[in-house]
Amino acid sequence: MSLRSSIPGTQRTRDGADNLVQKDEPDPLGTSASVVQVLRQRGLPVEQNLKLRNRFMLSSTTFSPTLFLSQVHNTASTEALLQGLDFLSRSIEKKSASLKVLVESNFERFVRAKATIDNVYTEMRNQGAEPEARPVRKPHSRHTSKSSAHFRTASGPLSPTQNKTSLGDKKKNALTKDSEYGVQGIKAPLIEVAVKAEEVWGPALGGREREESLKAVLATVEKYSGIFEVGASIQGSIKRNDSETLVKEYTRARKYAIDAKAIADSAVQNRSPLTDPQTHQIIVTARMWSDVEDQITLFKRDIWKKLAAAHTDKEVLNDNRPEAHLELIGILLELGVDENPIWIWLLSRYDYLRNKIIRTSERYRVEVEVMRRRLANEDRPSLRLAATSLRSAAAQSGKERANITDAPKIAEFWEQTHTAMNVMLSVQGGRLGEVIEFWEAAQSFIDGNVQKTLPVGIDGQSRRHHKLSSDEVVRLQHGASELLDLIRDSVFSFFADPPIEDISALFSPVPPTPTTPSSAELTPINGKQFTFDPKDIPPSPKRGDAWEKFAFWSPYANSLSGVHYLSGMLVLIGTAASEMGSLSVMKQSNRQIESLRNLVGSVRERCVQAVCAAWNTDAENCKTLEDWTRSPDRHDLTNMPTHFMGFETAVLGGMQRILYISDAMNRSGSAEVVVSPSAKLLKMLRSQFVTSLYKALSGMVENAEKRQKWDEEFEEDDADDLTIPARSATTTDFNVVTIEATNRNVRILLTLSNLQALRSEIVPHLITQFESAFSIKLTEESKTIRDVLSQIDAKLFQTYTSPAVNHLASLVTNGITDPTWVPQTARPSDAKPYVYDVLLSLVLVHTEVSTTASSLTGQVLSYLLEQLSLTLISAFKERDRYTLAGLMQATLDVEFLAQTLNLYTTEKAAETQSQIYLALDERTDNEARMKLQGELPEMRRILKGLREGTKGEL
Repeated sequence: MSLRSSIPGTQRTRDGADNLVQKDEPDPLGTSASVVQVLRQRGLPVEQNLKLRNRFMLSSTTFSPTLFLSQVHNTASTEALLQGLDFLSRSIEKKSASLKVLVESNFERFVRAKATIDNVYTEMRNQGAEPEARPVRKPHSRHTSKSSAHFRTASGPLSPTQNKTSLGDKKKNALTKDSEYGVQGIKAPLIEVAVKAEEVWGPALGGREREESLKAVLATVEKYSGIFEVGASIQGSIKRNDSETLVKEYTRARKYAIDAKAIADSAVQNRSPLTDPQTHQIIVTARMWSDVEDQITLFKRDIWKKLAAAHTDKEVLNDNRPEAHLELIGILLELGVDENPIWIWLLSRYDYLRNKIIRTSERYRVEVEVMRRRLANEDRPSLRLAATSLRSAAAQSGKERANITDAPKIAEFWEQTHTAMNVMLSVQGGRLGEVIEFWEAAQSFIDGNVQKTLPVGIDGQSRRHHKLSSDEVVRLQHGASELLDLIRDSVFSFFADPPIEDISALFSPVPPTPTTPSSAELTPINGKQFTFDPKDIPPSPKRGDAWEKFAFWSPYANSLSGVHYLSGMLVLIGTAASEMGSLSVMKQSNRQIESLRNLVGSVRERCVQAVCAAWNTDAENCKTLEDWTRSPDRHDLTNMPTHFMGFETAVLGGMQRILYISDAMNRSGSAEVVVSPSAKLLKMLRSQFVTSLYKALSGMVENAEKRQKWDEEFEEDDADDLTIPARSATTTDFNVVTIEATNRNVRILLTLSNLQALRSEIVPHLITQFESAFSIKLTEESKTIRDVLSQIDAKLFQTYTSPAVNHLASLVTNGITDPTWVPQTARPSDAKPYVYDVLLSLVLVHTEVSTTASSLTGQVLSYLLEQLSLTLISAFKERDRYTLAGLMQATLDVEFLAQTLNLYTTEKAAETQSQIYLALDERTDNEARMKLQGELPEMRRILKGLREGTKGEL
């Protein structure tokens, strides 16, 4: 359906007469039945610009062939123009043939009339002139006429004297310039008579006539003063914009006109002549009414224009009165009009909103795409910026998350996109709000509520305009539905379609008109209006990035800024869809409600896809969260676990707002259009959440094992650093003020400590948050994640302890298998040197672990003790026989190690130590066993002395 607004009124020339040039005519070349219709399709204002229209009318003297061909036939082919030329030639030939027949059939009459006229004129012009001697010849029969008898006399020729006198008298009456064309003879007497009459009768006659004339005029003015005052009063009311007085005076003028008409009708019906006063009254009233009608006609035309432009005319809207159009409608109804001003205003409002929505949609699509391309053509953000953005989430919570950091240009893109959606979908001041206001106004006119306050006009003539017809109501419903569809389709296309390739397709084909509303443009960002050169638009790069498929996503944006802004946009979309769904014009069709539901669902799905793609990239960059700085709350951890938890929590919270759009659920009609997310979206989110955990854990292992490569990646960014330098990282409660992040063992220990926190606290918390936010049980995923954490922990633990285990094994094996290990004395009094080497190595490990990640001290030393016990039993089994002295030495070595490391003994270590004694017992005789029992008290004393001696050292 297409709605068109029109304003009544005719085109007139400056002298007030109608223009005689045809308003329209068929194409002279025969291709169209209406030239004006073709020009209107070309977009030329031929209906408003009379001069421009006349240049295309063949009946006008200002007809321009060049302009006619360039506009009316600008797309015509050569063949079409040749056919038009043939059509024009045939038309001319037809008209020429008719004229030729006319001339031929009346030729004899034309010739006789011409000869008669020429003879009469020659006789009158030559009257009194001297006759010329010339040969007499018989005139042609065709040129003879009755007037030729004047040149012949019946009594013969005149005498010379008679001829001269007669010629002189005749010359005075000749039609020549010298005789002043025949009036010279009577001119002088007439002048003399006029002078004498003026001298005698002038004073008397002139004074009396002037007096009588003045008395008559004065009497007429006094009698009909009200009639004379009406025109001026109406003119003053128009100038003062006093509509109340204007209507009152117009009613009075109309009454005078009705009275005069009644006098004239009565005289006609009674067939009685009019008296002089009646004649004067009718004449005066007629002149007054003509003037009043001209003024009212011009005033109505001005009001029509204001009513049609009431949406953009600043003079109308300066007083901020939303009812300004009602005032204009009321004036027109009061004065009486043929067209329905209510219908005209509704149509003009529809046209205005339709153009405004299209312009706004095209404008923001172009602006967002230009900004997207500008960002896409820039270099990727540095790792510093990625780390700063991801770490920012840990320091913010709740409402403070609105300050999520991202690159300034990325934030500007998001702001521009959010502003565009707000301009389009806001109920307060947005395009949707204007459409809702339009439909509410239309509904009030349909129900007749507004008409109760509108005037019915003089004698109730405007009452017929108070009610809209059923056809008009249907057209209004379709128009409102079309406006809502335009808004919905614009938003749907922006989110669902890939970025537009040809931006020029959105450019307006003609420059903006003076009536283009400034509100059709987007709100400036940071006080600056967005500008771009249509001739210098950057290309859209294709590098394979995930965001290249989304027109609404800022290139290089992280998931934190994405969920923040997209959740806000989805609230706008969900609220807008709910508001549209609650309108009566949308409830009439299930298809409309389904389209709104599809809008919300499709936009939400595209947003989830875009966020998941960015989330995946951010998960890979989670390794940048590690700054090798101790946590201020837990000194055995770095800031990595806190940063990671803050990042994941922020993303999960944003995804919950995107999927459920809870802020839009409290709107009327939201239950019909804002439905729960589909299983497909939940599955996608579930998979990405688990993937993000895996990638973050993988990044932690990479940080621990390949720190040197990671440092080199940071050094590529010369602008700034991602991490605090290891030499300046200090702690508060530790003597060791520097974290040796360049030390691989330190990195592994801190990573192991972080993994313990992740496994015991953070990951379970995130899983619980996910399950609570999305009502999904991650039973299988939780088990898998725990297994992965255990595997990563075991791998890193082995990586750290393997060198120490190998070193201890080497010390123990070399010490026990050494030939000098067997004591030379009958009773050994000290442990062998390898025992002290082993304890010294464990002291170094203990120092490293306790100062780096104290929570791992027991786990590491217990594990080393277990491995040490296994190495001891293996080494002791390499000897076949043990004498009493060897048995005592082995017992002394094992017990000294066991008692020194008693704090870290485990069941496995104790069991291995028992197996050591069994292995020793198997390799000695019964005599040595019996003697060993007697030596045990002395050995306890020696062990006590050794422990007391090494207490301070160990």
